[in-house]
Amino acid sequence: MKFRIDRDALAEAVAWTARTLPARPPVPVLAGMRLEATEESLTLSAFDYETSAEVSVAIGGQEAGTALVSGKLLADICRALPPHPVDVTTDGAKVMLQCGSAKFTLQTMPVEDYPSLPQLPPVAGVVGSDEFAAAVAQVAIAAGRDDTIPMLTGVRVEIDGDTVTLASTDRYRLAVREFKWTPDTPDRAGVALIPAKTLADTAKSLTSGAEVKISLGGGADGQGEGMIGFEGGGRKTTSRLLDGDFVKYRSLFPAEYAGYAEVQTSQFVDALKRVSLVAERNTPVRLQFSQGEVVLEAGTGDEAQAVEALEAVLEGEDINIAFNHQYVLDGLSHIGSDIARLSFTTPTKPAVLTGKPVDEGAPTYRYLIMPVRLSG
Repeated sequence: MKFRIDRDALAEAVAWTARTLPARPPVPVLAGMRLEATEESLTLSAFDYETSAEVSVAIGGQEAGTALVSGKLLADICRALPPHPVDVTTDGAKVMLQCGSAKFTLQTMPVEDYPSLPQLPPVAGVVGSDEFAAAVAQVAIAAGRDDTIPMLTGVRVEIDGDTVTLASTDRYRLAVREFKWTPDTPDRAGVALIPAKTLADTAKSLTSGAEVKISLGGGADGQGEGMIGFEGGGRKTTSRLLDGDFVKYRSLFPAEYAGYAEVQTSQFVDALKRVSLVAERNTPVRLQFSQGEVVLEAGTGDEAQAVEALEAVLEGEDINIAFNHQYVLDGLSHIGSDIARLSFTTPTKPAVLTGKPVDEGAPTYRYLIMPVRLSG
């Protein structure tokens, strides 16, 4: 194997592929990154039996070949290379990189022991990469972090014709986002439960291309031993789907509301951050909505306290309601609207955060939060 490649192109491709490397590989060979060179391109790949990553970049190839080297070490080296073209050659069981006056020699691993990457399932449809990344970010924040309940660590993807619905919950909040896409067939339908961290990292990393192709495999319902794949900007990645029945989340949204309040989003965020400085861990911030204003309070008794008032538009009766401040901040940072609308029923039942509607249609993004019950 012998080729020359642009330093930045190599560093970017290696860094992206290295994201998939397992922190504690079950077998040593999975710590490796596979390099396959032809006369025109270099393909880098990584696989941990759950997630795979593959990217191709243009090179000036003189000699084709394949090698397997430590992915983490290669990533560390590429990040530190000087700004010069990189010459990569193999010599027996070694791979050599030369960049300007810097030279590195890496030991190879047996490439024949490396598992074959899974093939991408059939393409189910296409969506704009920026919209996909934004939608996934809006929903992934509500996914659980507790690996003992794998189902809650995932994002549910529902495909119904030209509409895709994403949903995730950690039992204390629920985020749902709908967006349009171009399916391969008008009656395309399917369901998948994808690890939220994998989906979020993937969506964010595929914005270099204009579109993302989504591939869905497995059974007729896309679950079980199925797999999902994403492709865009010369990058491909696959992920195993999670097992388990997702909560029937649509029934969690109130059928009707007693009222709603609207607050300028950026002012709401800033005030919440200030007031929450005195909130002990897991203690709520109280919101008192009345005609024309909302008063934010945190801290109780002999502890430090904070109070701040903001202008607000209230439709309905006055209400005092309390939330985990970080959950509210997470929602406000993703509603994508200058005005935040908080719709509620009672102080003890879930409230729903959205942007201010621009038309009569239902909002494409809804963020449900469970309030904290106030004593007394």
